[in-house]
Amino acid sequence: MKKYITILATLPLLIFNSCESDLTRINENPKDPASVNPSVLLTQVARQSFPVDNSVNSALRMLVNTGEENNYQYLKWNNASFDAYKNILLNDVKMMEEAEAIQNKNYIALGKFFRALHFYNLTMKVGDIPYSEALQGETNYIRQPKYDTQEEVFAGILNELEQANQLINFVDKIEGDIVYNGNTDRWKKLINSFRLKVLITLSKKTTIGGKDIKNTFAQIVASEKLMESIEDNGQLVFFDIANSRYPNFNSSSYGSSLYMSETFLQYFKDRKDPRMFTFAEQTTSAKEKNLAITDFTSYQGGNPISPYSDNAQLIGQKIISKVNTRYYLNPTNEPSNIISYSELNFILAEAALRGWINSGTAEQYYNTAITANFDFYRKYVKNAGELFTNFDLQKYLKNDKVALSGTAEQKMEQVLTQKYMSMFHQSQWTAYYDLLRTGYPKLPIQDNKTFPKRFRYPQDEYNTNNQNLQEALKRQFAGKDDINQSPWWLN
Repeated sequence: MKKYITILATLPLLIFNSCESDLTRINENPKDPASVNPSVLLTQVARQSFPVDNSVNSALRMLVNTGEENNYQYLKWNNASFDAYKNILLNDVKMMEEAEAIQNKNYIALGKFFRALHFYNLTMKVGDIPYSEALQGETNYIRQPKYDTQEEVFAGILNELEQANQLINFVDKIEGDIVYNGNTDRWKKLINSFRLKVLITLSKKTTIGGKDIKNTFAQIVASEKLMESIEDNGQLVFFDIANSRYPNFNSSSYGSSLYMSETFLQYFKDRKDPRMFTFAEQTTSAKEKNLAITDFTSYQGGNPISPYSDNAQLIGQKIISKVNTRYYLNPTNEPSNIISYSELNFILAEAALRGWINSGTAEQYYNTAITANFDFYRKYVKNAGELFTNFDLQKYLKNDKVALSGTAEQKMEQVLTQKYMSMFHQSQWTAYYDLLRTGYPKLPIQDNKTFPKRFRYPQDEYNTNNQNLQEALKRQFAGKDDINQSPWWLN
């Protein structure tokens, strides 16, 4: 940490007042202490690791913008951000250093988990990234880290998660834990469940880091602790206190021009699925007619591939649903998940369909996933009792459009579609990566357009680490940094 030498004019006075003054203590900046309790750093890292990302909802045809052309809605995004390196991962590294000093393995385990999480998010956005030499500016003076291949990054991520699972224990106390309040058993379940999430991401590959992906997945399912209920969700709960409120609370931009997409709403209408009522407002026309809040005809969205001005006209006609006002009027709302019990079971259902596991049927996992998601909204949406009135979940699961049936490919589409339906403001970009990986759910797209496969590298990297960046671009994309280039994990 930085130390500031401030003894020139003041040294005689300091000596006069205290001959026992320690120059080391004199030179320390009290606002930048040389050591920080890892519990403080854990709170900060965790709080930054559960964002509610509005942009991906536009890319996934869940929302439409009526005020201006939204780059995510029209698939025109550009540069990613590497801010996680300096804003989150540096604190994570410091947390692990401080944990080493006090010999607390649990903070090291959680540090490895959050490293894996953020490196996963970074590499999924762009492809190859700095990994093995990253975050070593102070320790080894590496200011321009090399780019590791995406395959190497994924192998490292899985290795760190395996280490985290081995390190987590029931002896070392965890303080500052805003996720599980120090419950190491639940952390272990989250770490192993996230390992499965990383592995299913690599469904187009057979091996990673010398390990067979299918067998590794099966071994984790057979021998490790996994989430067992929504109480184990890897989530951040919001509270009506400073720095802990829902991210969209009091957001004027979120409340002014964001409306629902008919593409998204139609999936719920077709299945008579009341979760729609938790996301959307009735149209103005439906409210004026005093239609019931549970009347599916009360809801209508815009066309996500039409010009935004066309959707804006629907406002004047009173036939388009806003995003449910609770998202910007309620300071809490439902928690934000990295991975939930519901998502875990969708992953297991997909794995069963792929023949990766035989410990349960795809239908069992699929039904459990849907049930868990309904339980989640029933628990956290304040007026859920009204919205789910007379809803029969068992009857829903037998609905022709819900019950798992048909060919293996048709079942895969059902699993991925329901997974998509469960991810409004959840799990960040997971549903979009599923779309790239599997083609499901089927979403509309403009003529002569394709869904982008990545973001461009940040401009800062061109300015400060250009040589290493250019080598990575040549290795991956023949030197072209384009959003339609296909990274390793998709090839």
